[in-house]
Amino acid sequence: MNEHVTPKAVFKTSQLEEADGPGLNPTSNPTMGEIIARRFSRRSFLRGSMAATAIAATVSPIALMAADEAQAGGGATAFDFKEVMAGVDADHHVAEGYDADVLLRWGDPLFADSPDFDPTNQTPEAQERQFGYNNDFVGYIPIDGSSEHGLLVVNHEYTNEHLMFPGIVTVEGGAQAGAAEVATDDETAEASEQTSTEAALTPPEPAELVVAPADQKRVDIEMAAHGGTVVEIRKEGGKWQVVRDGAKNRRITATTEMELTGPAAGSERLKTSDDASGTKVFGTLNNCAGGVTPWGTYIMAEENFHGYFIGALPEGHREAENYERYGVPDGSYEWGNFHDRFDLSKEPNEPNRFGWIVEVDVDDPNSVPKKRTALGRFKHEGAESIVAPDGRVVFYLGDDERFDYVYKFVTAGTYNADDRTANRDLLDEGTLYVAKFDEGGQVEWMPLTHGEGPLTAENGFESQADVLIETRKAADLLGATPMDRPEDIQPNEINGRVYVMLTNNTKREEANAANPRVDNAFGHIVEISEAEGDFAATTGTWEILVQCGDPSIADVGATFSTATTENGWFGMPDNCAVDADGRLWVSTDGNSMDATGRTDGLWAMDTEGEARGTSKLFYRVPVGAEMCGPHPTPDLATFFVAVQHPGDGGEEWEGFARPSYYEDPSTRWPDFDDQMPVRPSVVAITKQGGGKIATS
Repeated sequence: MNEHVTPKAVFKTSQLEEADGPGLNPTSNPTMGEIIARRFSRRSFLRGSMAATAIAATVSPIALMAADEAQAGGGATAFDFKEVMAGVDADHHVAEGYDADVLLRWGDPLFADSPDFDPTNQTPEAQERQFGYNNDFVGYIPIDGSSEHGLLVVNHEYTNEHLMFPGIVTVEGGAQAGAAEVATDDETAEASEQTSTEAALTPPEPAELVVAPADQKRVDIEMAAHGGTVVEIRKEGGKWQVVRDGAKNRRITATTEMELTGPAAGSERLKTSDDASGTKVFGTLNNCAGGVTPWGTYIMAEENFHGYFIGALPEGHREAENYERYGVPDGSYEWGNFHDRFDLSKEPNEPNRFGWIVEVDVDDPNSVPKKRTALGRFKHEGAESIVAPDGRVVFYLGDDERFDYVYKFVTAGTYNADDRTANRDLLDEGTLYVAKFDEGGQVEWMPLTHGEGPLTAENGFESQADVLIETRKAADLLGATPMDRPEDIQPNEINGRVYVMLTNNTKREEANAANPRVDNAFGHIVEISEAEGDFAATTGTWEILVQCGDPSIADVGATFSTATTENGWFGMPDNCAVDADGRLWVSTDGNSMDATGRTDGLWAMDTEGEARGTSKLFYRVPVGAEMCGPHPTPDLATFFVAVQHPGDGGEEWEGFARPSYYEDPSTRWPDFDDQMPVRPSVVAITKQGGGKIATS
């Protein structure tokens, strides 16, 4: 970087969410990129009809019929809407003929007695009664089967202190504040670009952005802004409204009492000075994607828990190797300076109490959420589920770190659709599997079961509790396939397949003929077909749906269909959704002016027929934001999406880095009010005049 150019501020909490470390997997197991390269260098004929045949060989008759019908359509896309133009500006944009209405913003009141949001006078008590920060997963649980009245469940993944709190960022040297915001519409975009280019030619003197150390109050507000929200919503006159006196409305935070259940509950490794039982823990952290179970409970997935811990373990402590594999402690937050449980020197077992799947009974706002240890401990991206043919329930789980793994959990018991209470503890018994992909297009699901294979006392596993507490180590020993940041994983009931979002892996360095996607900056999507269409099967086949990135740049190696427009391609797939018609929607995390020349957004992705691999941009977020959610209502008349960390990181033009913080954000979306900070929000997208989204 030119020494006279203002550097982009790198704030610790933002860096934590990017998972941009070197990768913590110490094994030499072949990576997914290497397997893909070997497979297609040796079997380059697997294209077109032969590839389709390989996939179809293991799916159900219903899936085959759907594929045949798509083929008969002559390559027609499953989506009907006018595509949004890709780009970067301060506002959000949705396809023509649709409305994108902000439903919930950080700080909005959730209860009849909630105080109004006052960003200059925040308190922990107020935040506990208001919508939390950085909304990620969004789920909808119908009330009485309605697509117009239900409970919205939302994860609050983490906090960005530099965008949340006034007066804590100091600009030392260089340009102080007041840099022009990015354009808000197409007419001003060209002028903005010209101004930005001129700024790049005459850059300011260097500047450093310094964040003031946290105090007790700020930390407690951050803790109250984490967790999740359960809130009743209703559609009235075609527009969604929050029901502030909803009987089931609830905030879950980093201090909410929870119970550890399942095989690891009560382990000595989960006990602390505040909990001698090893079954009671306070709070949930860094909830990324999640899920809703077939029986209507809310699933929260704890991801980057390592960032909340400081301090050093006592010398010779047994958890040293375990924590190293998870990156503990990272120290992105200062909570350990005010709460002993986040300081390893004082509570060395506390990190073992995070990194789990949490189940919340939304019907009872006073219920104690359960951390279901049977589903393993790692950096959970989500937990989407589906009922297998024999009635068992299958959860797909990604471990969101470079070179980590894809998992699934199959319950021991079966789902009872007629008795909700009979499903209450289904997640406490079952088998956790990790995926191994081979060069022949086969996938094997290997059980992480104590006493089987290398998972024995000789390798440090005295019980199933140890296997689950150190899930990563167990998967390492089984020879699982290291992946390029496994994120959301969605099963598709209509076509019998499973879609794995792999965001990127810029840390793979060795280029050779067998590995064409070295420095995989843009990620890809893997499609799994479980054997005989049975999601509980232990074998299946896999294919690549698409390798992401700009297809006009040959070196990128993107494989979108030729029908994909210049606005339709994307990088960094993250979350996804399969709608009631079996169509795949993909949201992204990492697109930006300097990475792809566009913001993140929501793309419609064809998976069938001649249109397979065609992508269209439906909605795009403001500058600096990540696209999360997304979640359609059962009738497909509404798409709920989450706009996370808008304005974070600023933006770059021609090498000029523009920092963004509370007093001088790169956007003031969604309020565009100088008295309001930028605010993460949930948006409800509906078709003007009503009707199903993306259909004629």
